[in-house]
Formats: sequence, C-alpha cells, structure tokens
Amino acid sequence: MPDTPALPDLHRAAAVLFDLDGVLTPTAEVHMHAWQAVFDEVFTLWGITPAFTDEDYFAYVDGKKRYDGVASLLRSRNVEIPWGSVGDDPEVDTVCGIGNRKNVAFSEALRRDGIAPYPGSLALLERLRADGVPLAVVSSSKNAEEVLATAGIRDFFTVVVDGVVAEREHLASKPAPDVFRVGAERVGVDPAVAVAVEDATSGVASAAAAGYGTVIGVDRGAGSASLLAHGATVVVDDLARFLP
Repeated sequence: MPDTPALPDLHRAAAVLFDLDGVLTPTAEVHMHAWQAVFDEVFTLWGITPAFTDEDYFAYVDGKKRYDGVASLLRSRNVEIPWGSVGDDPEVDTVCGIGNRKNVAFSEALRRDGIAPYPGSLALLERLRADGVPLAVVSSSKNAEEVLATAGIRDFFTVVVDGVVAEREHLASKPAPDVFRVGAERVGVDPAVAVAVEDATSGVASAAAAGYGTVIGVDRGAGSASLLAHGATVVVDDLARFLP
C-alpha cells in the first residue's frame, strides 16, 4: 500500500473510538472462519448457490450485528426465512438460529485458541493512554467483552458499546450511525472532534454518518478504495503507522 500522506495526529484527538474485530484483534479471521463453516453447511443443505465467499463476508456480514448479517447474506441469494427470536436453539432454521449457530462456532474457537491484539494496535493503545486520550470500543459483536478480556486490553477503555448494548437499547446496526453516535455521547465528546477507527465498510459508513471528523480505515481485506468510498478519511494497513 502506498504511504498515506498527512496522517492525522491521534495523540491530540479529543477521543479515539475503535472497532474491535479486525482493528484491535485478529478476531475478524475467527469470525470469517465461523461464518464460512455455518454458511457452507446451510448452503449445501438448502441447495443455495453460488457458494459463500470471502467477498460475501465483506459485502454482507462484516461489521454488522450478527442477525442482520445472516439476513443480508441470505437476501443476497433471494432466500427469506423467519427471523425467529434471540433465544432460538442454534439448530433452528431461523435467522436467529443460524446466527446463534455461528456464535457457538466462534466461542468454541476463541476459548480453544485464545486471541492476542495486533502488535501495532497494542502499541498505539499504550501510547494514546499515556498521552491521556480517552479511548472507547464500538463493536457490533456480542462477544466484545469476552474478546477484550481474553486479549488483555479491556482496561484501556472507559466505554464499550457492543452488540449487547445495541440490542438492549434498540440501536440500529452499522452502517446506521447509532452505535458510533452513542459511543461519542458516552465518552462525552462531539463526534466532529473525535476519531473513529474501522476495518469494515459498514463501520466506516456508520462513523461518517455519525459525523466523526476523522474516520480511519484499516485495510484488513475490505480494500482501500472501498473504505475510502464509504467515508474513510485515510486508510492504513497497520495502526503502528500512527506511532511517532
């Protein structure tokens, strides 16, 4: 990736709000593998074509709340099934059942293999905390608290707005602005002077729609051009780029 000119100075930001999976930790890969396993099974059993691909993940699932991702992906194949309810058994063929099935696969992998933060992301968190910059997490995942604790980085953040909060408070999924708007409110900053950091096009669009003055895209596979097109101010391949 070409060098990105004039990177914003995050060390002087009013606050920095990070997505989690794919930005701070490589859990996006764990999510991708879990989704792949679940959709491969569903597509085979139901005769759905074409097969689920990485491109489908980035286009329909990445950055969204779990059930919204299921519905969006199935809708891309002209498949509509009952929504169901959050308490559905993972074996039930509803949107919520399939989402819960994926969560079982994800949780098993997380507990079996653990997770560590990206080195560049951890180094930036340490520097920003030392500089007194308020830090928060804005994630669509209901597993955010477990991932943060497993990765050993929960203490960096005074605020976590995740999928559990979004469901409880009826916040719309990214790319709607709701979660990033609420994140800024809880940190106590105007989004216009805050920084959002995202790796998903839906997340970049969410932060931009919430009025963030700076939206950092981290290209972990979504593509620099796509992140910029959805509202990223700049795109980097590693958050270590922001270290002095």
